Amino acid sequence: MPDLANERVDHRFKGLPPDAEGLTVGELAAQRRSLFTGGFTTPVLALSAESVEHNLHLLEVYAERHGLAFAPHGKTSMAPRLFDRQLEHGAWGITAAMPHQARVYRVHGVSRIFLANELVDAVALRWLAAELDADPDFRFVCYVDSVRGVELMDEALRAAGAARPVDVVVELGAGATGRTGVRTEAECAAVADAVAAVPTLRLVGVAGYEGTMPGADGERVREWLHRLVGLAADFDKAGRFDPAIGEIVISAGGSEWFDAVADVFAEIPGLSLPVLKLLRSGAYVSHDDGQYREKTPFNRVPEEGALQPAFRLWSQVVSRPTPEQAFTNAGKRDAAHDLHLPEAQVVRDARTGEVRAAEGVTVTGLSDQHAWLRTEPGADVEVGDWVGMGLSHPCTSFDKWQLIPLVEADGTVVDYIRTFF
Repeated sequence: MPDLANERVDHRFKGLPPDAEGLTVGELAAQRRSLFTGGFTTPVLALSAESVEHNLHLLEVYAERHGLAFAPHGKTSMAPRLFDRQLEHGAWGITAAMPHQARVYRVHGVSRIFLANELVDAVALRWLAAELDADPDFRFVCYVDSVRGVELMDEALRAAGAARPVDVVVELGAGATGRTGVRTEAECAAVADAVAAVPTLRLVGVAGYEGTMPGADGERVREWLHRLVGLAADFDKAGRFDPAIGEIVISAGGSEWFDAVADVFAEIPGLSLPVLKLLRSGAYVSHDDGQYREKTPFNRVPEEGALQPAFRLWSQVVSRPTPEQAFTNAGKRDAAHDLHLPEAQVVRDARTGEVRAAEGVTVTGLSDQHAWLRTEPGADVEVGDWVGMGLSHPCTSFDKWQLIPLVEADGTVVDYIRTFF
């Protein structure tokens, strides 16, 4: 397993102090430099140490309270250091979407992977067969959503000489015009029949993802979740689950509807085997100041707690051409912008170091390397000031940064989060 603390700091990692060149990540972290006075260059993305810890604890408690196992989606951060923290906070395993992600997880010691996709790449299946055969403690589960997919998986696994069958769950599509997944229960049964007909696969449950359901609302999501649970019960009644699997997997839940998942999964009827009720939300670890601030289920159940946004992108004002305009040195290459523009939140005064609210300052656009700011009358911003911005959509924030400072409230950098996209 790679020791990320021994990786050398160099030009690959933007925003880090130039005079840290050649230090290991562990050595730089031990120096506990200030993000603001310790030699960091702008733009630089920071994660709040306190908010990350709060969010990890909150979802751990939430899952325990509702009797849910938790496999957070690792594609959000692709950060093994955060995977370790999630597992320390009770996660059953880590969810992946692509074979490359699963390879990263394995290299860094993740022993349970849920692949929320149908895996039909013969090369990836050959790698998977070797991983399963080499490590009897490695647990892997993936979707199947077509008879053709089952045929391709079987063909590749046979060619690879796989000794262990691959555990699969039938994916029920969330709506007739949703993303992936089998559309009807009859088609689900046909896919399950195809799985039963081959020795290389083993049916262990059902799953799906409600987050891309067209017109999703609480009623529609719960209706689909009841279909998912009903599908598991029908499969069980028909004897489709071999008792040797030990437990039946029923899995759903992105970061917008896990309250509905908790409600419906609490009503799962008694089946012939114990049920692994597997939630897969991933954005919670950093939360955000846009998409998930607006759509988090905790807005609907505030008595359960509240997530805290952990990202702050710091950039520097490099131009103030008019009283109504300013430009900082962070743009599309640095800031997530697929769902919302960054939100100017605070200004750190270049003269005094004072941090104040970014009153009257709005991000109106992004160029490749610049943020366009509109400044209202009285907005106190000048060249050299640092502007701290909140970001929307964690998945496209993490993937722009390879090494992210983990920063305490007073600006002290206590660790670095390495990403692998």
